[in-house]
Order: sequence, then structure tokens, then C-alpha cells
Amino acid sequence: VLSLCCEACKKVIFHVPSELEADTLVGRVDLKECLRSAEFISSSDANFKVLEDGSVYTTSALSLSAEKKTFTILLQDIQEQVQKKIHVSLVEEEKKTPKTRHTRDTVLKRTKRRWGPIPSVMIENSLGPFPLQIQQVQSDTAQNYTIYYSASGPGIDQDPKGLFYIERETGNIFATRAVDREQYPSFQIICFATTPDGYSPEVPLVHTIRIEDDNDNAPYFTQDLFEFCVPENSRPGVIVGKVIAEDRDEPYTLHTTLKYRIVSQTPPTPAFSLHGDTGVLSVLLPQLDRELVPSYTLLVEVRDMAGQPFGLCTTGTVVVKIEDTNDNAPSFKQLQYETRVEENRVSVEILRVSVVDLDEPGSPGSGAVYEILRGNDDQAFEITTDKNTNEGILCVVKGLDYETAKQRILVIGVNNEAPYLLAPHSQQLSQSTCSVTVHVLDVDEGPVFKPCLLRLDVKECEDIGTAIGRYVAEDPETGNSEGIRYRIPPGQCNWINIDDKSGEVRTVRVLDRDIGEMRRGQCNVTVLAIDRNGKTGTGTIQVCIVPGNKNFPRITQTDYIMCRDRKPICLTAQDGDEAPYSAPFVYRITDRNLASMWKLTPHDDNSWYLSPKGDIPYGIYEIPVSVIDNGGKIGENTVRVNLCDCVTPTECDGRTRQLTGGNVTLGLWAILAMILGSLLLLLILITICGCCGTGVMHRQVTDDCANHNLIISNTEAPGEEVMDHNIIPLQNTCDQGGYGVKTGEQQTFEMVKGRGHTLESVKGGGHQTLGSVKEGGGGQAVMDTCRYSYSEWHNFTHPRLGEKVHLCRQDEEQKHSEDYLLSYNYEGKGSLAGSVGCCSDQHEEEALDFLDQLEPKFRTLAETCIKR
Repeated sequence: VLSLCCEACKKVIFHVPSELEADTLVGRVDLKECLRSAEFISSSDANFKVLEDGSVYTTSALSLSAEKKTFTILLQDIQEQVQKKIHVSLVEEEKKTPKTRHTRDTVLKRTKRRWGPIPSVMIENSLGPFPLQIQQVQSDTAQNYTIYYSASGPGIDQDPKGLFYIERETGNIFATRAVDREQYPSFQIICFATTPDGYSPEVPLVHTIRIEDDNDNAPYFTQDLFEFCVPENSRPGVIVGKVIAEDRDEPYTLHTTLKYRIVSQTPPTPAFSLHGDTGVLSVLLPQLDRELVPSYTLLVEVRDMAGQPFGLCTTGTVVVKIEDTNDNAPSFKQLQYETRVEENRVSVEILRVSVVDLDEPGSPGSGAVYEILRGNDDQAFEITTDKNTNEGILCVVKGLDYETAKQRILVIGVNNEAPYLLAPHSQQLSQSTCSVTVHVLDVDEGPVFKPCLLRLDVKECEDIGTAIGRYVAEDPETGNSEGIRYRIPPGQCNWINIDDKSGEVRTVRVLDRDIGEMRRGQCNVTVLAIDRNGKTGTGTIQVCIVPGNKNFPRITQTDYIMCRDRKPICLTAQDGDEAPYSAPFVYRITDRNLASMWKLTPHDDNSWYLSPKGDIPYGIYEIPVSVIDNGGKIGENTVRVNLCDCVTPTECDGRTRQLTGGNVTLGLWAILAMILGSLLLLLILITICGCCGTGVMHRQVTDDCANHNLIISNTEAPGEEVMDHNIIPLQNTCDQGGYGVKTGEQQTFEMVKGRGHTLESVKGGGHQTLGSVKEGGGGQAVMDTCRYSYSEWHNFTHPRLGEKVHLCRQDEEQKHSEDYLLSYNYEGKGSLAGSVGCCSDQHEEEALDFLDQLEPKFRTLAETCIKR
């Protein structure tokens, strides 16, 4: 925290009008008298601002509400940790009287003719005499007041200090010495006019002193040496470059108007021209030949005053290098060359050829590119360039055969890396060529295999010792195979061997692609051929294993369970062989008896369907099935089918139903099916028996019950026989269930099953209803509830309920739903309503009201049965 020592320095009083406008000068305070080095100057009143020279201005329009207004000017020196205060008081001016110097009739208005003179001019490098008067400033208020003049700013109390001063009484401004315009082109000083008591009747005047330029600086080039490049054979007018010069004198005057010219050129031939105003250097000579003159040196001059003789000047140097272009074609030093090489030599240098090129060495215009134009149809030779010597190196890259050709003649041509540019006034030259004669020397050669790579295909799993081919070599000297012996070097795949005399190749192993090292199905074997002189030659045998029909097709799954829907079984076979020895497969049942009971139908290349031909007995069948692959190989398989009396395969669990010791073993789903059938039977009995009473039933029957078990008949005769096969007797979507329906004075009950048969029809009776309708007293219909026993009802309903449950729980693909058998937990204690059996003697319809008030558990069971 900076701690400053603060003390009051002095008090200042200004007499001002009662109304002050914004930016009005109030007065000037001598700040240096109080604190010489004030780094921070501020006012305690925001209506006033203080400048660095002590001038106090208003920041906004101000009206003195009282006769006296005060504020404080705060000065701070942060480094010295000193703080000073100046108390300023504003006093309203008294009424103006003719004899009072500081009074005015109205607000001061004056024309500033003498207080705002034009800018002063001082000649640069003036010779004096000094002090030299350059201007005078005067205030019009000097007619009424005693005015003292002062000034501050650059050249007075700022660097360069002491260059100017102003006389206090007269306002004359003097210069004390000469000034350099390039260093100080102008000065802006602030002039003040004050009364002896410190009042400033005039606004501080900003006065400009301009230094008039003198041509005291010669122009100079921006670079000591200018270097340019131009391609040879450039046309006249092509711009080479630009020289640049500058002048420190005042811009846009004759002192800085420059002119350029070429003083001299070396060599003296005038090859370039220089634009006098812009300094642009361009080609003048029509032919610049680098091979004759690689560079030019120019001495150039720049002069101010528009090039007049009395102007100041400077000279500079320009070097122009002539860039090489490929205007000289290479040519061979010799036109004929001869060389020798032994036959069968490879990658050997046999000759070097050289060329002459006048272009710049090392440039693309002189770099030689050689090519063999003729005599290298078999690509046995190759020529490259030595970058260091620019020579062509001729090499043999493919062995030559003396017996084929004892001599080879090559024609070699040469070009440059850069394209050839035709020089002006010159003719096109043809490509330079030379002839090379290569003599082939005869040597004793080793045997040669033909071909050098022999491919032998071997069928998979061929017997050991099977002859798969013959690989022989020839002696190039004699052209036959006499005296040549063969062998296979160790360390290679041990699949084959070769007869040392005949070259016959045989297998030494059973080649099977399923064995680890043979999975690739291919192996390369190097074979040596040795002649009588011990010369050797090599060849390669590529042994490729061709896939064979070695695997039998087999059925992937052989155990199946077929339920009563007798849905076909899809048999799928696999074969480890590759095409064409695998799919498509053909399936056959080899047992005639089973073939008369079962049939096979194709599905795709790998699968066939197995299904029974007719209604065959339930049981386990072991069916022999042969599968024949595309190569004719037969795989024998036994398919075990458990034809089970079930709805889903899980009921059989892979086993047939057997009777053991008089006990019947049932699956879980069978038990659940029996429980569900019993529950549904119980509901039907409860419903029918509830309708046996003599009381009248007032239950509403909705229209959506037309397809239920109990069909409404509004006639006294029995109902119509229902022939629709799609009716599901057990479907119950109404709350009424299978009640007898009262129609007039009689009730008729009819249970539909299949084609409309009822219990009587099954027993052989001629009636189509469950029982006869007996006329009771009072015209009410009474059901004889003791006519049929429980066993008769069970024998009639149980098989049909099971069949209907089976049919109604199949989807469109004849697949059984997995949730049609529902397991029910313990239903709790009996209902408080008592028994609703068919034998209860209920004669009044009010006694059936309990059916509308069943307990929640029974309602849940009823709703479940309705939804299912």
C-alpha cells in the first residue's frame, strides 16, 4: 500500500462570470511552484479539469449558485511518495465599472486577429544571425490589461530545449540556433497570455513552427549491390530487375525527385537499359549467350533535383547473371565403341560412354540421359548416368547366351534432363547417337532347367510313391541331358523326391490339406542338376495339392422329436471337402419298409425335409439315411425320430410314454392340460346346473354371443344344427357364459361340437340336444339334472375340449403357442354363496343373484378364461 504525505500547498482565487460554458478557461495555476514533478493531476470537482501546464477548464456548463465556489487540485509524485493540494476558489466578478480593470459590461467577446497568427517558417540549416526572430504573438486584451506572454512545448522546455524562446512583454518568438529538418520537421508550442495576477483572458494558443527543407541530403541506393538473373537468349524488353534509391529530404519536392542512368557496363557492349524515372532494368541486346558472357556488371547513378546537374547524386553497382538454358545439345565423343562380356554374366558393367555439352555443368541443361534405341529387345542391357562424371554406364542385367548370339550390336542415344530450347537464328539439331558392339565370350555352363519353375498338381491323399511328373535339365553346350544327375537339397518340405538319373518326381508322403504344414496347399522345392564337370544348375518345382473327395457327408443332427402335428424335420448335412466334392447333396432312405412310411423332399443344396407319408403309429423310428455328395461319395447316417403324441416336443423330453407297473407317467404340460380341461369342464357344469332351477333368470344376453357354446333359439323347436367348423365351443367373451336362455315359456339348451353332434347323438339317440325339455308347473321349463352321470359328461367333453384347446392355440404357421396352458394356484376357501352345482334346488330367480357378486378370486379366474 502506497502511503503518501499530503499537505496544502497554496490557495488560488479566480474571478469569473456567474455563468460559465463548457470547455471555458477558468485560469492557470503554477503547478511546478507547488510540486515540480507531479505524475498525477486531478480535480476534486468533476466540473473542472486540470491540464499538465496548470490550465483549468470547465467540463460542462456551470452556474455559480453562490458567490464563491471552491475545489481542490490534487498533485501526486508516486516515486517520491509526495502529495500536494492546491485550493482553488471561484469568485463571481463584480459589476463592471469604467475604472475597474477586471470588470466587463457583458460576456467577453473579441476577434482573435493577432492572437492566432499563421504558422511560422524557419529555413533549415539557417546561418543566422541568432537569435533569429521568426514570429510574434499578441493578444487583443493587451489594450485593456497588462499581458505577459509565455510558451511551453518542444524546443522550449522540452527536447530540444532552448531552441526557441518568447519575450514576456512583446510576444516575439526567437530561434537560438540552426535546425535540421530531417530530425525536427516541425514544432508545436503552446503560447499563453496572462495578467500579472494569473488571470488568462485568452485560450492557450497552439502555434506551429515549420522547418523549411534544404537540399542537404544526397539520394542513396537501398542496397550496396544489386544482383539480378535473366535467362540467356531473352528477347529485348524483358525486365531484369529494379534498382531502388531513397532521399531523406522533404517528399514530393525537387529535392526528392530522382533520376537513374547507367554510367558504364562491363563488358562494354550495351546489353541492358535503365528507365530514368522508375529504375527498371531491361534487356537491350537481342542475343544474350551464357556460353560467351556469363555475367554483366553495371555502374548506375541516381541524382535528385530531377537529374539537373546541380543536384546531388550517388552511384551503385548492378550485377546481372545470365542463366543457362538448354540451347546446346549433347554429342558423343566417339561414334563407335566395342566391348566384351562372358556369357551368363549378370549385373556387370561392360562399358562407359561420354558426351560433350556446352551448357552449364551440373544444370539440367547439361545433365545427360542415355537410352538404348536398338538391339535390346530382350532387355538384357541397361544404361544409366554417372551423376559425377555425366558418363553413360552400360551394364548386362540378363545373362547372354553364346550359343544363341555371339555378338550384339546396340545403338545408344543421348538427351538432356531439360528439354532442348532452340536458340534464335539457329537450326534444329538431330539426336546424337553412337554404336556399341558387344562380343559374347563362350564359357563352360552348368545344366539349365527348362522351365526354371515347374508346377505339379497332386490330388489330395494320393498314395505314397505316386509319380506326379518329370523335371529334367539340359547342358547348353550339348543340348541334351546325358550325364546330368539330380538331387533335392535338404532343409525343404519333405513332400517329394526326384530320381537322380531320370528326374522323375514321386510323392514320399500322403498329401493332406488338413495337416498343419500342408494347410497352405503349396510348397516350392529347389532341385539341383549336376553335369560331369561338376557344374550345377537350379530349378524349382512348385507342388500344389488339389482338393479331393476324401470326406464322407454326414448329417449334423440325428435325434428329433415329432409331435402330433407331424411337422417335417429339416435334415442338414456337412462335408469337409471343398467344391466340387461337397454340396449339393442327395438323400436316400435305404430301408424299404421305412421308405414306405417316410419320405424325403429337397429343401436346398445342403438340407432335405423328412416327413411321414401317412398316419403311422406313434413310437421311435431309427431311419437309415444315406447322403451322397457331388463327387459321388456316400455317407451313411441313422436318424432317430421319436413320433410322440404331444403338442410340443418338450412334453416327450426325448422319451416315449410307457406304462410301468400299472402307473401312468405324464409330462408337465400334459398335467397342466388336464388341469385346464377339468377347470373348463367345471365351469360348464356350474353354468348348466345353475340353469336347472324353476326360477326365472333375468340375465341380459348381448348380441356378441352368437358363436358361443350355448346358442340362443327363439322357437319352441330345437335350435338349428351348426355346421361352421371355425366355431370354437370353449371361447367365451361374454359374462353370461353357457346358460340356458329363457324364451317365452320354454328353455332350450344346445351344445355344439364338430358338425353339431351332442351327447345324445354320440350315444346313438336321435335327439340333437343335451336332454329333453320337461314341462314344469306354472309353464316354466325345468331341466332334469339327474339324467346323465358325471362319467358320461367326462367322456363326452374331455376329448373334445382337448382337441379344441389344441386347435385354437395354433398360430398361422401351425406352431403351438407356449402360453395356452395356464397354471393356477390355490384359490382359497369356498365361497360364502354356497353350492352352485347342477343338483341344487333353486326355484326362484332371486336365488341366482349371488352370481353377480362373486368374490375377487373367482372373478379373476373367470376373466382369465374369457381372455384366453
